[in-house]
Amino acid sequence: MSAKKPGLSNMIKNIPVSFPNSDKSSGYVRVRGAREHNLKNVDLDIPRDALVVFTGVSGSGKSSLAFGTLFAEAQRRYLESVSPYARRLFHQMSVPEVDTVDGLPPAVALQQQRGTPTTRSSVGSVTTLSNLVRMLYSRAGNYPPGQSIIYADAFSPNTAEGACPTCHGLGKIYEVTEQSMVPDDSLTIREKAIAAWPTAWGGQNLRDILVTLGYDVDRPWHELPQEERDWILFTEEQPVVPVYPGLSPEETQRALQRKAEPNYMGTFSSARRHVMHTFANSNSEMMKKRVAQYMLSVACPLCHGKRLRPESLSVTFAGLDIADFSRLPLKRLVSLLQPYAIGTGAKDGQQENEHPEQVLVAQRIAADLLARLEVLLDLGLGYLSLERSTPTLSPGELQRLRLATQLYSNLFGVVYVLDEPSAGLHPSDTEALLSALARLKEAGNSLFIVEHNLDVVRKADWLVDVGPAAGEKGGEVLYSGPPQGLEQVETSQTRRYLFDHSEGTSHTPRKPTAWLQLAGVARNNLHQLDVAFPLGVLTTVTGVSGSGKSSLVSQALVELVSEHLGQEVLAEEEESEELERQEQAKSGGQITAGMEHIKRLVRVDQKPIGRTPRSNMATYTGLFDHVRKLFAATKEARKRRYDAGRFSFNVSKGRCETCKGEGFVMVELLFLPSVYTPCPTCHGTRYNVKTLEITYRDKNIAEVLGMTVDEAWEFFSEEPQVLRPLTVLREVGLGYLRLGQSATELSGGEAQRIKLATELQKMQRGNTLYVLDEPTTGLHPADVEKLMTQLNGLIEAGNTVVVVEHDMRVVAGSDWVLDIGPGAGEEGGMVVAAGIPAEIAASSESRTAPYLARFLRGR
Repeated sequence: MSAKKPGLSNMIKNIPVSFPNSDKSSGYVRVRGAREHNLKNVDLDIPRDALVVFTGVSGSGKSSLAFGTLFAEAQRRYLESVSPYARRLFHQMSVPEVDTVDGLPPAVALQQQRGTPTTRSSVGSVTTLSNLVRMLYSRAGNYPPGQSIIYADAFSPNTAEGACPTCHGLGKIYEVTEQSMVPDDSLTIREKAIAAWPTAWGGQNLRDILVTLGYDVDRPWHELPQEERDWILFTEEQPVVPVYPGLSPEETQRALQRKAEPNYMGTFSSARRHVMHTFANSNSEMMKKRVAQYMLSVACPLCHGKRLRPESLSVTFAGLDIADFSRLPLKRLVSLLQPYAIGTGAKDGQQENEHPEQVLVAQRIAADLLARLEVLLDLGLGYLSLERSTPTLSPGELQRLRLATQLYSNLFGVVYVLDEPSAGLHPSDTEALLSALARLKEAGNSLFIVEHNLDVVRKADWLVDVGPAAGEKGGEVLYSGPPQGLEQVETSQTRRYLFDHSEGTSHTPRKPTAWLQLAGVARNNLHQLDVAFPLGVLTTVTGVSGSGKSSLVSQALVELVSEHLGQEVLAEEEESEELERQEQAKSGGQITAGMEHIKRLVRVDQKPIGRTPRSNMATYTGLFDHVRKLFAATKEARKRRYDAGRFSFNVSKGRCETCKGEGFVMVELLFLPSVYTPCPTCHGTRYNVKTLEITYRDKNIAEVLGMTVDEAWEFFSEEPQVLRPLTVLREVGLGYLRLGQSATELSGGEAQRIKLATELQKMQRGNTLYVLDEPTTGLHPADVEKLMTQLNGLIEAGNTVVVVEHDMRVVAGSDWVLDIGPGAGEEGGMVVAAGIPAEIAASSESRTAPYLARFLRGR
């Protein structure tokens, strides 16, 4: 949303006035007239050099205030001081809708966002630790006799100097085998034994060419001579021969002998050549995906998966090459580096005598590395390794890595704007986070945090509560002041959870109907784990961050059940290379009992419901199909012969052709943020004039898409097929979202609840296993209660729900708890405790126990 250009009088009126003797002016950030998104002309004063927490129900306007207004304005001011050329390198937010923001220091945003979608980005690169490690190996490494010193760049697999020449720094090569391309060798070539060849005419063409070449296409593949099989599958030759489709092998040979005119001349391509050429050159994602299933990855024969050239791998430090060093957990790196940092490290050969300067270099770099690593350990990230790729990290882990970098930078006088830093954190890890935030504040910085976690909210110096509800019914500041004052604000939904000391639960755990038994589960840090999940109840899997919860539930459980049901497990839909997506290690283990009670598996994750503005909630849930049919059934639409497709903004006959159904046009300003302005033809409606002339109950299709779920629920009260999905969306707390709201504007928590609502509106058949990974991320305690109501509804309908969760409200309200740990990484991966919530709370082994016990007792 672009700001309106102020007139001269407004510009004069809005010039900040300085009050040098006023604490109010010097110690506060003053916001006047904030109107970003749903904010209703908000005026606000908040202190600097304090921990300020923004609270409120999901969709109330917290992020619009913290990120859309305060951070966006701070960024805009900073970028005005940067050269226009450099400004192009920044991803700039739009100019916020606000009259004035006074007293605002420079700001750094640490938002929840997915890892960079490439396996070449790692923990080491995000934290810049890899740069130091490469310098350590370059300047203080132990070189083989006669090898000259190589520069730091040669220790990176992402540079031409360092990448292994065989695998180009990937660590693996991709190949095809006879078994991968011919999965069933009892079939004949005519029966499509060579599955890797194209389907339809392309495959038939190649089979006809083989007939011309004299190969027996009617003999089982395994009976063909190995020499013939190898040529058909692997040759690089491309003979061009006459083709006689429809003729038998005998008739083809006779036609060749008499030199009959062929239908055409065909060019042969081996199965391997077809697969590799298609993957490398096809523009079709579907074609790429099809041939990728016949490609196998194997460790690079030159670097053995270490991604670097031999010269780089020959250099060691502490007896390890740089690849082995980078695979160690950060916690073990600390103990390895400590002796070097104090100058007592083990000496490699004659290093101290021949190269005394290397000992000093090792000491300096090791000390710097240790200081940085200690910050990461304080944030509970000691289980990660430097080589761990960022797509495998949770948003919470990635945000804490960035936070660690800021802690070490020792900046002063900065505003840090954080988006739910406790997301994905076990309560014990949240304590470490709070200590880190306190250090940032003590260093002279301000912390503005959007947060739902009550443990973080209670530590605030100042609370800004936004509400009272979500969307159109939110956008007001209900309270701004010290936390205790919120207790008097009756309109606040946060107040009830923050100050109600009778929080304990009276939930009586349900009895399982059966048990799903898993044996020998192996995945990441899980090693030959035997575990049982109760069926017909709600199970919560808890444990510290990195203990193995997601490995057990979202990976191993999902994969083993999917395999048993014959369902395909959809890979993480990141925008990464096809082969990187395909490269998912399979879980070990087996299901030994209980599968007869599971007919279906549904995984509800936080991945986006779409990656373009054209995707929205109405299309994803299917309710838009029913809405378009209602419009097509109107008298005027029938008269004009408009079908339901006419009312889709993705179809040319109904959409505005100026903006192609986008609703806006982009103006590229080169050195400034691109401006998105409503389409001058359709004025943002997305449709052409003729389509908008059709109305249903006096509303056109664009006006319906502009309704919130709550408004649409009343509008379509007499249309059961539309009302059902709208009812479920309201029940999961999404009544504030507009039907046509773009998928790109939704948070991960909102996307997950839309997926859950889409599933809930289906007819419940029972015997379904639902798996959710941290469904409370981004949810206010009031919304958590709505979520629990829905999950319990699934149980009552005869289904099983398994959630990975840290929220004690969910843990206490579940029927069974599996606590994984005891620690993270190598120190986790075991079932520490299993039982009903009260039993877990009494466990002396569980790190979840004290927090659950405190919740059950009530604060």
